[in-house]
Amino acid sequence: MPRDRGQQVVASNRKARHDYTIEDTYEAGLVLTGTEVKSLRLGRASLVDGYGYIDGGEAWLDAVHIPEFNQGSWNNHPPRRKRKMLLHKEQILKINNKVKEGGYTLVPLSIYFSDGKAKVELAVAK
Repeated sequence: MPRDRGQQVVASNRKARHDYTIEDTYEAGLVLTGTEVKSLRLGRASLVDGYGYIDGGEAWLDAVHIPEFNQGSWNNHPPRRKRKMLLHKEQILKINNKVKEGGYTLVPLSIYFSDGKAKVELAVAK
């Protein structure tokens, strides 16, 4: 019997919704290692200190804590590494213009699985 592959929320940043005024939201894919995916599937992640930024035409997610996988060996990931986000070029340009405008920041609202792929909900917030 196939599993239901709908949306499964792993972590949410409720504090960001309270502290910021959210202007726009985007859905971005995440480039992760195998042990990061396994940790996320166990529901182990924290978005409290996380933020996003644009560098060299690419979107990055930093300071998001995904703990090491317990059964991982020498190839376990660093818990707070930078992670690349997958967005369309038009979305990256739109976000970059808004952030450069001043007073805006890129905040992760939640990490979830959609059809088996890890996604992050981002907000351009003031």
